[in-house]
Amino acid sequence: MPEGHILHRLADQLTTAFAGRRVAVSSPQGRFAAEALLLDGHTIDRARAVGKHLFVEFDDERVVHIHLGLIGRMTVEPPHPVVGQVRLRIATEAYVADLRGPQGCRLTGPAAEEAMIARLGPDPLDPQADPERAYDRLHRSHRPLAAVLLDQSVLAGVGNVYRAEVLFRQGLDPLLPADDLTPAQWSRLWADLVGLMAEGCRAGRIDTVRPEHTPEAMGRPPRVDDHGGEVYVYRRAGRPCLVCGTPVRRRELAGRNLYWCPTCQPER
Repeated sequence: MPEGHILHRLADQLTTAFAGRRVAVSSPQGRFAAEALLLDGHTIDRARAVGKHLFVEFDDERVVHIHLGLIGRMTVEPPHPVVGQVRLRIATEAYVADLRGPQGCRLTGPAAEEAMIARLGPDPLDPQADPERAYDRLHRSHRPLAAVLLDQSVLAGVGNVYRAEVLFRQGLDPLLPADDLTPAQWSRLWADLVGLMAEGCRAGRIDTVRPEHTPEAMGRPPRVDDHGGEVYVYRRAGRPCLVCGTPVRRRELAGRNLYWCPTCQPER
């Protein structure tokens, strides 16, 4: 599932391509056809992302709320014929945005948009986010820290890659009860997420290794993975830790694969 940096990057692309412009809206696949008719010919005000949710706001106070889910994808490209099952197409003479396979795509309004956002935790990519609100929610739970970090009502936009990598970078036991995390540890973890996710938004991929652990610095081959980017533990089960050489471990937690180094992230 795309993590928050992908949605923020997409929101920026949509705003750049369409904000302030009248657009043609259609649903080539047909599953959003009635809603598309209501939007066709209107002007987009902006697109914005909060966590893993994307909101495309129109001038008549209609909002398209998109959640990509596991297989959803949205592209912004020069005009071209429709290819495949396109749920939603937004078009001008200069650009087309095609949405395929989303978990959710619905037409709503500003009140529903704000209600959805209110249910989410702070987003590390939001400059106005309050990290103390996330810590307050996190600190009320005795669940493993690695599980709570994926709870979108606690922290919006963090997915499986960023949770594994930030816990490694901070040397935190992923099974540490969330209510045992200290304010100082949370402050460092939040700041690290802010920096990592901002870089992910700029680059369009997740890179988490420090300069001394890059392929060039270590003389190792680059990572080859469909998620891209250089990481410490994610999808590296059984391979040596880039820092200490201990084999990276994997286990299932809350229905997702968790990766960690037992040496660099010792049990409390």
